[in-house]
Formats: sequence, structure tokens, C-alpha cells
Amino acid sequence: MEDDIILLEAEDKMEKTIESLKQTYSTLRTGRAATSMLDRISIDYYGEMTPINQLSSITIPEPRQLYIKPYDRNDLKAIIAAINASDLGINPINDGNGIRLIVPPLTEDRRKEMAKLAKKYGEESKVAIRNIRREAMDNVKKDDSFTEDSKKIEEEEIQKLTDKYIKKIDEVYLSKEKEIMTI
Repeated sequence: MEDDIILLEAEDKMEKTIESLKQTYSTLRTGRAATSMLDRISIDYYGEMTPINQLSSITIPEPRQLYIKPYDRNDLKAIIAAINASDLGINPINDGNGIRLIVPPLTEDRRKEMAKLAKKYGEESKVAIRNIRREAMDNVKKDDSFTEDSKKIEEEEIQKLTDKYIKKIDEVYLSKEKEIMTI
């Protein structure tokens, strides 16, 4: 059935949009320590830019602390330099074997900025979902195998799917906003 293919493709793309939003949200800093905060940091490792998580183990010993233990102690200086050069805004503490990152609590203004950013990402995802809907609707209109009635039914199904995923984006956003605003 051609109509099932259009609907399944649209749902698959919408699901990927939700996953992309969650991935983007995981890099937003909240008041808590998260290993994903370091996802964008790479170290110059013998001329190759290598993600920090491939050169060390990263643990969360306390809610506001990250501990980075390099597999090779000689990499400590390079890791510290990369953290200092990043936009994290956290001072690394070298204890000889590893690096501690104490995540400072966010100020009220910073929390509001982060919540605004999360909302912006949510809105961008909604636009992506609507673009997927438009594309699916266009495919239905172009397809001559549909009768007028089946086109209407298919368009209603696409709209229901769109509404479902817009609601999912709102849920993901509200969850992230709550996490950001929690002190």
C-alpha cells in the first residue's frame, strides 16, 4: 500500500527529529553534572582531534562534579588545555591522576537564558515536523493511486501523526525546562 509508505516515512523522519532534539538538549548545561557536557570537546592527540571520551573515562562522583581519568596520564595537560579553551566556563582541577570539574550552580539569569535556548530548539524541531508533514501531504496529492476519499483519510492520518509529534516535542521541552529551572 502506497499510503502506508508515505505515513511510515513521515513517522520515521518525525522520530528522528525528536531524537535530534533530545541529543541537542543533552549538551545544554543545567545545574547538574552530565557527561554529555563534554561531548563537544576534542583533544589534539598526535595530530588528530579526538573526542575526550575516547581518551579517558568520565564519571559523576557527585551531582555537581565530573571526574575525568585519562587512560594515559601524559594526556592530562592536553585535556586541561582543551577544557580551558572550550565554552564550558568550568575550571579543571588536576589531582595528579585525573581532572575534577565542579559544575557551579547556574544563576537565575543563566537558567532563564538556557530555558530560552531550549524553547528555541523546541520551536526549530516543530518547524522540522511541520516541514515533514507538508512533504507527506504533497506526496499524497501527487499520488494518482489515491481516490479523493482516500486522500482525505490519508491527510487526516498525517495530521494526527503531526499533532502527536508536536505534543512529544512539548513534553520533551517541558521536561528540559523543569530540569534547567530546578535549583
